[in-house]
Amino acid sequence: MIDPTSNVGDTTAETAPTCATCDEPIVDEPDHRVVTRIEDDEVRTKHFCNEACLANED
Repeated sequence: MIDPTSNVGDTTAETAPTCATCDEPIVDEPDHRVVTRIEDDEVRTKHFCNEACLANED
């Protein structure tokens, strides 16, 4: 995502985050999930299309 402060609905396939499982751009996905973790003193964020992709995380 280029601008995290963009207006809701302003995301295009080019600027959208991609799913950590299937690599598809996440645009207008009502079931979009975000998981944030601290690893090695850094914030790591992963986006998922839905619960199924989240469940299949590697």
